[in-house]
This record gives sequence, structure tokens and C-alpha cells, in this order.
Amino acid sequence: MNDKYAENVGLFKALADTNRLMIVDMLSCGELCACKILEKFSITQPTLSHHMKILCDCGLVSGRKEGKWMHYSLNGEKVQEFKNFLCAITTDKEECICKEGVCSCGKE
Repeated sequence: MNDKYAENVGLFKALADTNRLMIVDMLSCGELCACKILEKFSITQPTLSHHMKILCDCGLVSGRKEGKWMHYSLNGEKVQEFKNFLCAITTDKEECICKEGVCSCGKE
């Protein structure tokens, strides 16, 4: 049961940064060259590379090299999986971990 939570922790960690959230927002409009992303931030190219590595490592973003620049896009399948997971953990449901067993206060 904990697998579905463990699988998504990396995504939450990757998104727990203002710059990375803004990058995801930018990529929601489509593929962008790293140079275009860099123009919107007051960060160095190595810092952008660090942020992009985190987003790529968690599977949320894909990158491809074209010439000397990387081009990045959202991984639509991973985005949908994450949206489904977020919806599942924030919606009341019959099979929920809160409904397993008896509470220590004696109530079910």
C-alpha cells in the first residue's frame, strides 16, 4: 500500500521549489529551449541544469539535445498519473487508510 505514496514522494520533492514550479508552469505551454527558460530567471545556467535534472529524474519533464541546447517538455503521462494520485489522496473514498481498523479512541 505504501508503494503508491513512495512512488510520488519524488514528485512532491521536485515541485517543492518556486523555480521548479514556475518551470513546470512554463512547460505547460509546450516544449521550450533551456535558453528560453533561462531568460525568465535570475539564475545561472548550471543552476537551471540542476533544477532540470531534478525535474527529469522524477519523470515529470523530458529533455532532448538539439545542437548545444537542451529542449524540455512535460511528460504528459507522468503529469496525468500525478494528477490522478493527488486527486485520489484529496478525495473521500470507501477504501481509505483512515478507515482501516479501530481508532485508539475506541471509535471505528
